[in-house]
Amino acid sequence: MKDAIFLSAGVPDPRRGPEYAATADTVAITAAVSALIHVVLGRRPLVWGGQPAITPMILVFAEDIGVDYGRWVRLYQSRFFEDEFPKDNERFANVTFTEATPNDRQASLRHMRERMFSEVQFSSAVFIGGMDGVLEEYELFSRQQPKAKIVPISLTGGAALKIVEALGGASTDLAGDRDFVALFHRQLGISVRERRFERPDLQPAEVTERYWRPGDRS
Repeated sequence: MKDAIFLSAGVPDPRRGPEYAATADTVAITAAVSALIHVVLGRRPLVWGGQPAITPMILVFAEDIGVDYGRWVRLYQSRFFEDEFPKDNERFANVTFTEATPNDRQASLRHMRERMFSEVQFSSAVFIGGMDGVLEEYELFSRQQPKAKIVPISLTGGAALKIVEALGGASTDLAGDRDFVALFHRQLGISVRERRFERPDLQPAEVTERYWRPGDRS
């Protein structure tokens, strides 16, 4: 899988991460995730660590626009959380399960992330809200995928805001634009002229060949 977009996102829990919840904007987090799905799905492969709250959102959008969710989306999940897997996982062959370290949540997650970042070639990573896990994914991703673009959405707060601070501040574009759809088109280099394709194998390798042309119906 090439030129994939990595998504790291979450809504901070005030009980487990009060310092993240203090800056988080849950409306902005939901809006940013929805916008990313809208911009990316059917145009670039989307990969993430199987957040249960995000899986249904992406599945519903894929069905609405008529693209093959199982071919465009790749989830990685550790068997440490096997009892919590979304039921939607059972419908698709797009989940990579990684081995758990018995009684060690952090080691299990690290193994999953190391596999994810070593097996997929990413062009960009988007960080939205979140807590410690999002920060850990940012740090590991930066080391294993040094050529990929980092896109932290500071307006969503939480861990994304801490990533912005670690990078020395957000660009004007990232810091002030609440039109997340337009923001992702610019930051991820995906033209609004690009058509969506049902499956990745139907998408032309040359980007300009993917553009809408007069007379196109789909």
